[in-house]
Amino acid sequence: MVVETLNRPATTKGFYVRMKFSHRHKHGRASQHQQQLFYRNFKWIICSFLSLYLLISLIFTSSTHKTTTSLSKTTVSHRETALSSRALIESSTPISTHDSLTDFKIYIYELPSKYNNDWLSNERCSKHLFASEVAIHKALSRSDFRTFDPYDADFFFVPVYVSCNFSTVNGFPTIGHARSLISSAVELISTTFSFWNRSGGSDHVFVASHDFGACFHTLEDAAMADGIPEMLKRSIILQTFGVRYEHPCQEVKNVVIPPYIPPESVRSTLEKQPLNGRRDIFAFFRGKMEVHPKNVSGRFYSKAVRTKIWNKFNKDRRFYLRRHRFSGYPSEIVRSVFCLCPLGWAPWSPRLVESVALGCIPVIIADGIRLPFPDAVPWSEISLTVAENDVAELGKILEHVAKTNISTIQNNVADPAIRRALLFHDQIHPGDATWQVLNALARELDRSHSRRRSRVFKE
Repeated sequence: MVVETLNRPATTKGFYVRMKFSHRHKHGRASQHQQQLFYRNFKWIICSFLSLYLLISLIFTSSTHKTTTSLSKTTVSHRETALSSRALIESSTPISTHDSLTDFKIYIYELPSKYNNDWLSNERCSKHLFASEVAIHKALSRSDFRTFDPYDADFFFVPVYVSCNFSTVNGFPTIGHARSLISSAVELISTTFSFWNRSGGSDHVFVASHDFGACFHTLEDAAMADGIPEMLKRSIILQTFGVRYEHPCQEVKNVVIPPYIPPESVRSTLEKQPLNGRRDIFAFFRGKMEVHPKNVSGRFYSKAVRTKIWNKFNKDRRFYLRRHRFSGYPSEIVRSVFCLCPLGWAPWSPRLVESVALGCIPVIIADGIRLPFPDAVPWSEISLTVAENDVAELGKILEHVAKTNISTIQNNVADPAIRRALLFHDQIHPGDATWQVLNALARELDRSHSRRRSRVFKE
């Protein structure tokens, strides 16, 4: 077979190949006919092969393109998160919990009782909405993840309870002492042990379970002005506060955790009224809804969102709104279809957990809020989000959902794994809130480096 390259005009792209077959034509026309037949068959084979090659290439390219697109979206998501906060748990790709916690170890400092156990003399300390600081400490202390050898630790937990100082005037937690108490604890562990100084506190974990996390203030403008104490800026904070935009109170490595709801309270309510029981309340809210601005600050609580809800819907028969406390209000949640979860001073609310735990669809009204454990809790599938400026349209929005996909959302909310992920227990249960915290820490951990560094110091 002879292959010749033909010269083509300069305007033509590529090159062309003409094939000649060298045979001696001994058989005249018969031989010529066979030659033409062979030529046609050869062209057919070549065309078929090229077509198959192009088809396979197209399929492979398409598959690769889809994968690349998906990864690009994930990357963009992570970049957006990095701009808004230094959150440790924002992954959109599920990771095996069992694998991520293999050999995970955390050391707990044995601090003098003035930093923690003395506060338990008031039983509210371990039961109120900020009590995750107590529950996490208890659960870690009793878990197999605890190590008593600090040189074997991946992280160091500093158990300081700052939310148990209850006001004698109104009974609310006061946190004016928080900075000095934590500063004292850091001074103690940094002068007694080498581990804080070794890492600058970057592998040390604290809990800040109140309104604006480690800024330690109830009012946002004061919290933002004070910022996070310098001593904590390299540490990891487990906090209920989180937003999807820049904010001084999350300019630290952080994991957003749920507010504390006693699991025994949920259990007791469900024993009396099961999740699949009758729900005769369409939209429910019980809590502070001011008619006039708060005297102390001269502003409306909840950025006036709760006030707008009250003014618009308090006479609407579809809405069950109550402004006063009632100890049995979980029994009202379990009877409700939609539970309103508007912001308070801070974006988060204990109603987020209470609603999900008792099978009520949470209606989140807090612009820009970052929700706890997005890997374990598919918030978009179990809740509704309504912009603060759209609260006047709540009736229409909820009616539309009730007529379309409410059954699907209710089935999603009823998933026991979701309820488990939002509740803290005194002992760690696989998949529960403390488990999710450890999983979040483990995902960011280069354990081999941490352990290798520890061994060097130990030797």
